Order: sequence, then structure tokens, then C-alpha cells
Amino acid sequence: MTLISLVIVFLIEQARPLPSTNPVRLALDGYFDNLASQFNAGERSQGIVAWVLAAVPLVIGVLLVYYLLDMASSLLALAFNVGALYLMMGFRQFSGNFNGIMDALRNDDIDAARERLASWRNRPADELESVEIAKLAMEEGLIAAHRHVFGVMFWFAVIPGPAGAVLYWIAAILNDNWGQRGGEESIDFGGFSRQAFRVLDWIPSRLTAITFAIVGDFEDAIYCWRNQSNSWGNFEQGVVLSAGAGALGVRLGEAVHENGTVIFRPELGLGEQADVTHMAGGIGLVWRSALIWISLIALITVVTWID
Repeated sequence: MTLISLVIVFLIEQARPLPSTNPVRLALDGYFDNLASQFNAGERSQGIVAWVLAAVPLVIGVLLVYYLLDMASSLLALAFNVGALYLMMGFRQFSGNFNGIMDALRNDDIDAARERLASWRNRPADELESVEIAKLAMEEGLIAAHRHVFGVMFWFAVIPGPAGAVLYWIAAILNDNWGQRGGEESIDFGGFSRQAFRVLDWIPSRLTAITFAIVGDFEDAIYCWRNQSNSWGNFEQGVVLSAGAGALGVRLGEAVHENGTVIFRPELGLGEQADVTHMAGGIGLVWRSALIWISLIALITVVTWID
């Protein structure tokens, strides 16, 4: 059922992708913001309680619904898997902005590229040059692919039904909302959210990096992963980005112009500066990686059936 669910979701998502304003995601954001407003007094212990209340009931509820449907009908359980995965996973949820930026750069319309990138990242992009736009778009795209495709796929395959995927998805949202954003009062409150997502993302991020290496330049990807990932502020993101940059033969990270100053960032990758060609190569890298994952799941499924 895992393989069939994933294939169906990939096909549906290509034909009818969810908009970036996912209504379920927006509803969860509102619910999580409400929880934070009630519990956040700047203490880590309060963040732990809020995280448990946000994640555990939803994951247990999804697991119970899946088992009840599976007892009634395998088709109902399959439909539930597909519906849940459709809300959480897919290329097209982020590729619209990526493709829009790529098309604008191809047409030398840097203002349009800046506008699309600013909307995607929720950060100003007025000072960015074309190389910086391509570089930042590739970084956002590789992380989005990992989060929306490979991370979700891994936990969907590990825990029965969509419960594992839901756990990873919610942990990622809570990490974004509580762990990465907010003022001084959120540093301790969001500490557990950051830690929980780091634990859940430890294996998927490395599997994504390995896959990028297999379908790209293996030697450079492994070299960059081993020597550059530690320098990135978010280590799990550093693993994915360094391996992806090495696999594509492009330099990511480095300095960018924002807010009237130059922000210096660690160098990731080797080779040339980012441009439209590398952006197109990034799409191919993600697709080839997805085919590797689907093929591996298919092989495991066949072996399980034979046994």
C-alpha cells in the first residue's frame, strides 16, 4: 500500500497541485499560534508541553483512523493515505515560485525574479543580483524538495499509515513557527521544537544527501558534505545543501546583499556560480532522486510480497 499510495499522490499532484496557501496548513498555523499564545511565557518546559499537545493528539488520531478504515476496507485505508499525503507532499507546492524565478531570469527580468523570490522567502530581495537570486532560489528549492518530498516519504514508509508523515510534517511546521521565528521570548520556548525536528530529520536529511550524490557528481557531493555541512548554521540543512551543491557542481551559500549590507555566509559546493542552467539542473537532480526512492520502495515491496 505504501508504494501504491506514493505513486497515486505523485500523479495527482502533477495534475492538480495544491496552492501555496494550503487551507489545512493555514488552519494548523492558526491552531499552533493559538497554542503558543496560551503557553509561551519564555520557558523551555512550556514549549515541550505545547509541542506534545500540538503533535501527539493529531498523530494518534490519524493512526487510529487509518487502522479503523483498514479494518473496514483496504480501499478506504488507501484513500486515506492518498488524501493525507496529498496535503503534505509534492514538488508542485514549491516549484511554481522556483519555475517563475527561473523563467524571469531567462528573460532577463530581474525585477520579476526579485519579486517572486521575496514572496517565496518572505524577505526583501530588492538588492539581489541575478547570481544571488539563482543561488537563493536553489537553496530554497533543495530544502523544500527535501522537506516536502523525501522527509515525508521516509516517515510515511517507516510508520504505518500516514501517521509518520504527519508527525514529520507537524514537527517541521512547529520548528518553523516556534523554533525559527519569534523574538527573544521564543528562544527557550522553541528549543524543544528545534530539537524534535532535528531528531526526526537526522536520517532523512542524510538519505537525501546520499541520493543527491548517487544521481549527481558523487565524489564532489561527498566531499562537500564532509567538509562544508558543519559550517552551515542549520546542520541538517547544511547536509542537504552541501551535498546538493556538490552533486550539481555549483557554489551556494557565500555573500548576499540584503538590508543595505552584505551578509557573509559559509561557502557550499564547488565549481561555478549559480545561474539558470544550474537551476534547471536542480530540478533534474530532485526528479532523479525521487525515482531512486520510488524504485527502492518498489524493490522492498516486491521482496516483502515474495516472502
